[in-house]
Amino acid sequence: GSQIGNPAVRATFGGRVVLTTDDILPPPPESGVRVDPAGYFDGPGPVELEIGCGKGGFLLRRAQARPDLRLLGIEWANKYCRFTADRMTRWGVSNVRILRTDARNFVIHHLVPECLSALHVYHPDPWPKKRHHKRRLIQPDFVAAATAALKPGARWAVQTDHEEYFQWITEIMTRQDGLEPIGYDDPDFGIVDARAETNYEIKYLREGRRVYRLACRKR
Repeated sequence: GSQIGNPAVRATFGGRVVLTTDDILPPPPESGVRVDPAGYFDGPGPVELEIGCGKGGFLLRRAQARPDLRLLGIEWANKYCRFTADRMTRWGVSNVRILRTDARNFVIHHLVPECLSALHVYHPDPWPKKRHHKRRLIQPDFVAAATAALKPGARWAVQTDHEEYFQWITEIMTRQDGLEPIGYDDPDFGIVDARAETNYEIKYLREGRRVYRLACRKR
């Protein structure tokens, strides 16, 4: 099903919709097209976006705990996109979609205003070398566009194990008009005891690394 909002449902078991891997992987929008990500889903409900969803551990837990949500993940690595989509079909999860696209471009050029109820950005690539800093996801123009895409009151959480990048992130996000820092823990948001339980977070904490966390709310 390539039509937004009209995924091809292959089967139902006991009234439960079962999607194929292809249904969970809709094509990204064409150049110049603005989208409301709610259109990727059948049912109603708030839309949350996770950038860099990797193998989909956080999305799977979130989807199972909150079937009322519509969860969109963005991932560039094709093998992780296929793995995550396959994982959702195996678990019978119907409220997740995965886009293989460039997250920065998608947020700045494709999202309509005030379409997201939450944004999750866990362990983005720190690009530690100074000459590569321009490749970092968190830049003033990205933060401005992401803030515009959030609904008033929506929550945005960021997490990294890279201290210098965290200072960079904190400076840019706390300077952004319309964002205010809030406490990181929020069970309604899937964060308990400061744990998002992403694959990277589990790995880094096991290795004894420190994880830095920031949450903001759109005023």
